[in-house]
Amino acid sequence: MRFILSLFLGLFAACFCSFYVVLAQEVDLDAGQQVFVQNCAACHSGGENSVNPIKTLKLEDLNKYGKDTVDKIIYQVENGAGAMPAFSERLSGEEISSVANFVLSQAKNNSW
Repeated sequence: MRFILSLFLGLFAACFCSFYVVLAQEVDLDAGQQVFVQNCAACHSGGENSVNPIKTLKLEDLNKYGKDTVDKIIYQVENGAGAMPAFSERLSGEEISSVANFVLSQAKNNSW
């Protein structure tokens, strides 16, 4: 009986934690979308790049140019490069993380 109870509690905890992680990710993506619209869409609308058209936010280009992880996108947003300004003094760490997760999610889901 203890085994069944332990198994039930373990499964319940696993399901609850998975639900919480998914819910938290959705909140981050929503916040990331807002940051993107307010700060990035002028040059990157629809995942494009109006300044350097060969470097889009589409997964193929993120892979090609080594910007295909959340950490690499965070670095790019914080520090800028080329014509892209650094956003580390304009956006909080949480906002940068949210927008990086949003960009990568959009790319991986072919949502641009």
